[in-house]
Amino acid sequence: MSTPAKEGVREGSLEMPQRHPVDWRDPDFYDEQALLREMEREFDICHGCRRCVSLCQAFPALFDLIDESETMEVDGVAKSDYWKVVDHCYLCDLCFMTKCPYVPPHEWNMDFPHLMLRAKAFRFKRDGARFRDRLLTSTDAVGRLAGIPVVAQVVNAVNRNAAARRVLERTLEVSAEAPLPEYQARPLRRRPAVRRHTPLETAPEAAGPTRGRVALYATCYGSYNEPGLGEDLIAVFEHNRIPVRLVERERCCGMPKLELGDLETVERLKEENIPVLARHVDEGWDIVAPMPSCVLMYKQELPLLFPDDPEVRKVREAIFDPFEYLSLRHRHGKLNTDFRNPLGTIAYHAACHLRVQNMGLKTRDLLALIPDTRIEVVERCSGHDGTYAVKRETHEFSVKIGRPVVERVRKFAADHYTSDCALAGHQIGYGLADGSAPEHPLRLLRLAYGI
Repeated sequence: MSTPAKEGVREGSLEMPQRHPVDWRDPDFYDEQALLREMEREFDICHGCRRCVSLCQAFPALFDLIDESETMEVDGVAKSDYWKVVDHCYLCDLCFMTKCPYVPPHEWNMDFPHLMLRAKAFRFKRDGARFRDRLLTSTDAVGRLAGIPVVAQVVNAVNRNAAARRVLERTLEVSAEAPLPEYQARPLRRRPAVRRHTPLETAPEAAGPTRGRVALYATCYGSYNEPGLGEDLIAVFEHNRIPVRLVERERCCGMPKLELGDLETVERLKEENIPVLARHVDEGWDIVAPMPSCVLMYKQELPLLFPDDPEVRKVREAIFDPFEYLSLRHRHGKLNTDFRNPLGTIAYHAACHLRVQNMGLKTRDLLALIPDTRIEVVERCSGHDGTYAVKRETHEFSVKIGRPVVERVRKFAADHYTSDCALAGHQIGYGLADGSAPEHPLRLLRLAYGI
């Protein structure tokens, strides 16, 4: 099969990559033959380029299918095997944002992640999802249940028991080897550091696009698994004279359901979250969330799924990553740089869902302000993705993808290792297998402040 990619590869556009809205309500979005034709077209362009082969397992899976076919072209691959590629895409977006030269405005109009999203949505609509995948992606429901003190103890004990994990692998197909996040008997909302409505002792000070007071969208993981993230964020922001209050009601951002292709549940979650967040924006609060995936969901995915919703656009303009927010404050002279404690060397892993937000390495830049502190950056996927790393059939691939990150962190032999994505940090710790633990950048900043 002859394709433009093989007739003469052109350089990609030098313009900023453009994202088209996802027209998921159009019946043609779920037309199987149209989907397969588009998969064949984009797969063929990928075959002629192969620039993304090292990013994740989706591309090696595709190229192996092609190379092992009779024609050694995409037309030799059975359409039923296309799903082997889909199963390895976890929508990290790195191929679109950092590698592919053919994304819009290029005439070939490549958007591999959203093609995979379309395929996932088609399959979910046709076949639904297995119980395991529904369970793993119901993060807030599981968190609320596991956050009950007695239940949390039982769940954590089961997760640490080798025999119980083997049973889980046989019954739920959750890898017995994969580390699972612990649940806290006292979630973030029940911790002393949290004050839902912090009194404003002084008028908030605006700086650039920031208004100087923050509503914390804690996220499922930050609420039930690592509430210390929220505690550290509150401590750091209040040390910088930024009042913080917890968003009083929140549901999962929808990213796990997006990766499953369950777009109707994404919409239901959006309808619960957006009015609450938009009201905080109307009342003069900025939104900050400690998990890059959740910030990306509100900044990019929901606006592309619901491009005509003004409340979605309002939240998009007002939500920030913590270090993006603090960097904007620093640019306008509003960051407290009275750091009391040097941190030595830090191996810093830049999370995929942060990199694709195109804000630069704000975490690195901020940590570099700490005296006698040196940052070594790792810009490569850890392979975790939330559910990909714990599924029996993909755990081994997640370890393989993350191995270069682990080896670089091991080589640095730094005093601390960290990632904006807490799950990626634990994936690195799992790979190091030396008894060490990651420290989130917010915790490192708090250590440097001595607070």
